[in-house]
Amino acid sequence: MAAKSAQNILDALHHSKKTTLARFIYALGMRNVGEATAKDLAKHFGKLSTLMRASVQDLLNVNDVGPVVAESITNFFAEAHNQAVIAELLAAGVTWPETDGKQLATGHLVGKTFVLTGTLPNLSRDSAKELVEAAGGRVTGSVSKKTDYVIAGSDAGSKLDKAQELGLVILDEAGLLELLA
Repeated sequence: MAAKSAQNILDALHHSKKTTLARFIYALGMRNVGEATAKDLAKHFGKLSTLMRASVQDLLNVNDVGPVVAESITNFFAEAHNQAVIAELLAAGVTWPETDGKQLATGHLVGKTFVLTGTLPNLSRDSAKELVEAAGGRVTGSVSKKTDYVIAGSDAGSKLDKAQELGLVILDEAGLLELLA
């Protein structure tokens, strides 16, 4: 391997050690903890050490965490092997910014739930999700009565059908951008 290729690998490894608490929580692979729950846990607790010490009752105070998820989280952190893996990752230099917890969402879309479906013309799904979350909205994967907006692109499929059936507000990419402005 040439020196430049080796240096690129080392640089990529060093860069990958900087993450966010939400991504770290999600990457731990806890049962019943997806990306949205990991973000909620990171916002609520702010520090991994605080989350690791949280009781089931503490966890039930987090948005969308019920008894099953709370039990999964406490069981995960109670296992010695999982604690050892976390300690090794921290010792290897994995870091993220921490807060005091209880971070409240801000922006004009706070409390609004969005579902993305289909292919948007200019935005990737991840970009659209980041824009919505930056404005305080929440993106979920399935349409329900609790959904406020469905953002539909081409080839939307069954999510669009269900949104129409429920009489939900359906926007295209331009409508989303206008709502965000």
